Amino acid sequence: MTLVIQTGCFGGDINTPNLDRLAANGLLFNRFHTSPICAPTRSMILSGNDNHVAGMGSMFPVNGTSRQGKPGYEQHLTDRVVTVAQLLKDGGYQTFMAGKWHLGNSLPFIPYSKGFEKSFALMGGGANHFGNQPFFENQPVQYMEDSVPVPFPADKFSTDVYTEKMIAFMKGAQKDKPFFAYLAYTAPHWPLQVPDEWLDKYKGRYDMGYDSLRVLRFQGQKKKAIIPADAKLPPRLSSVRPWNLLTAEEKKIEARKMELYAAMVENLDKHIGQLIQSLKDSKQSDNTLIVFMSDNGAAAEDFYSHPSFGRFIQKQYDNRYENMGKANSFVSYGPQWAQAGAAPFKLFKEYPTEGGINTPLIIYGKGVKRKAGIQHAFINVMDLAPSFLEMAGLTYPGTYHNHEIKAMLGQSCYSFIKGESNTIHDENYVYGLEHYGGCLLIKGNWKITNTSDPFDETAFALYDIEKDLGETNDLSKSNPGKFKEMMKEWEIFKKKTGVIPLDQGERIHVDVSK
Repeated sequence: MTLVIQTGCFGGDINTPNLDRLAANGLLFNRFHTSPICAPTRSMILSGNDNHVAGMGSMFPVNGTSRQGKPGYEQHLTDRVVTVAQLLKDGGYQTFMAGKWHLGNSLPFIPYSKGFEKSFALMGGGANHFGNQPFFENQPVQYMEDSVPVPFPADKFSTDVYTEKMIAFMKGAQKDKPFFAYLAYTAPHWPLQVPDEWLDKYKGRYDMGYDSLRVLRFQGQKKKAIIPADAKLPPRLSSVRPWNLLTAEEKKIEARKMELYAAMVENLDKHIGQLIQSLKDSKQSDNTLIVFMSDNGAAAEDFYSHPSFGRFIQKQYDNRYENMGKANSFVSYGPQWAQAGAAPFKLFKEYPTEGGINTPLIIYGKGVKRKAGIQHAFINVMDLAPSFLEMAGLTYPGTYHNHEIKAMLGQSCYSFIKGESNTIHDENYVYGLEHYGGCLLIKGNWKITNTSDPFDETAFALYDIEKDLGETNDLSKSNPGKFKEMMKEWEIFKKKTGVIPLDQGERIHVDVSK
């Protein structure tokens, strides 16, 4: 999903009572870091390792590049790692998965082969929320139930389907065995679609426009102490037209996009409530740990208007105002609303800036003994798998099925959530990440990042992200000693994980960062 910080508990304006209750009674993290894009994050959730080690160095095609056939760029989960689901299953857990997979389509790499004994999975990176209609030419939508290809249930909405499947898996579980459930919703990922009864849920709410909403979200986070009172909002994108320059018709269409996004989020929250109620009804809620997160920052892509992808999509879908949000529409909310959703951070999905990688995390339930509230400790997506293993009393092996595997790079947060320690990582811990030329490295409060195109190591910037959440003040020239130290760490990270730079002339993405 691409939820970003828009829920009520994170200072947003969207109605999310179930998530708000989890956050109020659990731990809400404001320094949780993922990959800037979905599939690498998913590989890191399940492996506790870097996306290259797990095989997802790129989720974009590498054929014909210098990365083709190289370790780290297999585009599926590799045998260099073993998933947390496999280890929990071996340790006596029942393992369930529903939702988006995007970690390999062939039989050795599907959920069923990677530790999930029951699964219903969208195999690719996205789909129409109401069925099997493709939106990329020559890329059919594929679903699998366990090891068998299946169609999507006719006339059903994705969030309904994935919730119903997971509740059925949990209800069918053996009562004398614990379970591990991985539910990867596709909502509110584009296309923005909702059931008919949700279409006008937020009608008129966003008539103030994306420029005003961005400021309101920023102020809301300050009010809830999610961000410091002295935090500053980074400059708005000059590539986005100011709201006051739009025509009345343009404003009407733009506001509709955000209305649909908000409806998808509230609908998602409703289904999370159904999951929690199912746990209560089966007397399992007091013995369950719930972890809620997003896979990357706000999604700025607009494939309907894309110069190449858009031609096919526009033939298949109808985006007239009166049809927006329905099953045969293909609406995205674009960089204009993505920047509002990413406030107080810089940029959004695909970029290694905080707007692409600093995402919501809530941990609630069994084992959480730390005082509820906002947690300022640095934590990243690789820390989840080792935490689950420690909670289950299991260890990560050096070999699996007689094959040597790489040690996890994440660290367990179990002692932290139990209140036995006040940090998850010490000041020397390094979190690095590279995907398709965009890269970052964080050590303590310091961060280097590179959004250049193509991959250019001379273009790194240095930020103090404790004092500069919006990454507006590059300190690489004024603090050359720290910059040199961080670049040395980057060299170590590259070699450790097998990063291969883009070929000359390859592009990271359509540049909307100016």
